[in-house]
Amino acid sequence: MKIICKKADLQKSVNIVMKAVSSKTTMPILGCILIHATADEIKFTANDMELGIETKTEGVIQEKGMVALDAKLFSEIIRKLPDNDVLITSDSNNNTQIVCEKAKFTIMGQTGEDFPFLPFVEKDYQITLSQFTLKEVIRQTIFSIAINDSNKMMTGELFDINDGELKVVSLDGHRISIRKIELKSSYPAKKVIVPGKTLNEISKILTGGVDDNVDIYFTDNHILFEFEDTVVVSRLIEGNYFRVEQMLTNDYETKVTINKREFLDCIDRATLMVKEGDKRPIILNINDDVLELKISSQIGSMDEMIDIHLEGKNIKIGFNPKLLIDALRVIDDEMIDIYYMNPKAPCFIRDEAQTYIYLILPVNFVDND
Repeated sequence: MKIICKKADLQKSVNIVMKAVSSKTTMPILGCILIHATADEIKFTANDMELGIETKTEGVIQEKGMVALDAKLFSEIIRKLPDNDVLITSDSNNNTQIVCEKAKFTIMGQTGEDFPFLPFVEKDYQITLSQFTLKEVIRQTIFSIAINDSNKMMTGELFDINDGELKVVSLDGHRISIRKIELKSSYPAKKVIVPGKTLNEISKILTGGVDDNVDIYFTDNHILFEFEDTVVVSRLIEGNYFRVEQMLTNDYETKVTINKREFLDCIDRATLMVKEGDKRPIILNINDDVLELKISSQIGSMDEMIDIHLEGKNIKIGFNPKLLIDALRVIDDEMIDIYYMNPKAPCFIRDEAQTYIYLILPVNFVDND
């Protein structure tokens, strides 16, 4: 194989596929990037058997061929090369030379024949979103997946397609995040659970353009994202997702309309009184058209008032401040509505059309007043 590429193009492609390189594996080939030069295109591929990414690179193909190179080493070499054309040559023994200006590296590669190619995904079921929309939906839900996988379902997000709507759901046992997107066409009903890791990596690769589309294909076991010169294939999480609808209600005893930025800044200030790992609740005392916010710890205490519009009963309720902050940070509306039933029931932050719903469980607190 013999190819010539611009350093910037190489670096972009390597950065994209590195997201699917296995960091812990007993199979050394999974720690590699496959470079495959065919008659008309240069492809870079990485695959950790759960997530696979393939991207095309601009360049000149002088000799066809393929080689698998240690991803970490190759990535570092490319990153530190001068900004100029890079010549990559590999021989029949997979010895690979990387030359740029006066720098010349020789590294051992592995045969590309041993590299696990991406699984074939039937393109029977497809939806199309703008990159901007997909990136936003991930940003607005990914924070509430579970980090550990004691329950695999909680480490993924539900993609629920019904007619002309895509509903994305995530939960971790303390909160639920839901975003609903109107699709341009109507589709047969489909539900899949996409790993959070996949969505995190997709979000980093997407440029987020409003006019740039992502085609998403679904099968029973895999999801495929196709955009620009890149293809991302991921295994799905098997099983039936939680019955989230049963946890939602439109009933409420108290409705508060509040300026989001004011509320967020106030909670943010209050967390100065809490050391990391200290699970002190923030107490919201809603009384007439004022929300009093209190927090106290060994460091000290903080008390602040915010003007609100109240509909219904007064209420005093406690929350983990981080859960409120996470939800408020991803809402773009200037004014938000928060619905409460009682101090033991979850609160709901949602807009009128319910394009977003954030359910947050309250916490118990000692009332010293």
